[in-house]
Amino acid sequence: MEDRLKKYMTEALKEAELAASEGDIPVGAVVVWKDQVIGRGRNKRRLHHDPTAHAEIVAIREAGEFLKSWNLSDCELYVTLEPCPMCAGAIVQSRIRRLVYGCADPKAGASGTLYDITSDTRLNHRCETLSGVEENRCKKILQDFFILCRSKRTKKSPS
Repeated sequence: MEDRLKKYMTEALKEAELAASEGDIPVGAVVVWKDQVIGRGRNKRRLHHDPTAHAEIVAIREAGEFLKSWNLSDCELYVTLEPCPMCAGAIVQSRIRRLVYGCADPKAGASGTLYDITSDTRLNHRCETLSGVEENRCKKILQDFFILCRSKRTKKSPS
C-alpha cells in the first residue's frame, strides 16, 4: 500500500479514536491539500447535539475555512468509514478531487456500497474513489466500540 495513503488514513484513525473517547461512533476524517492536512474531523453528533456533525462534514468545513473557499477541488478526503448519503453529497458539493476510505458501510454507504453518489454521472461533479485503505484497522475500531457499548448495556440490565 502506498505510504502516503497509510499516513493520512492513520491521521483519520486518530480522529476516530478521539470520537470514541468522547462517546461518539469512531469515524474520523482528514482533508489533505498540497500534502498537508488542512481539515480534521471526527463524529461530534453527541458532543454538539448536531445530527450533521459527521466526521466528513466537520473536516470539510475546517478545510473550507483554511482555504477561504467552498471549492475543495485540489483536495483529498480520507475517512475511516464509507460516507453516508449526506456526507457523499457534501463531498460532491465541495468538489473534493479524491475520496479515500477505509471500510465499507453496507447499511448506509453512499460511495460504492449501497449508493454511489460520489461517482454518479448524473451529477455535475464526481470524485475518484479508493476504498479499503487500512480496512482492517478501520473495521476494528468500530467493532471494538460497539462491543464495548453492548457490554455496558448488558451490565446495566437487571439480573
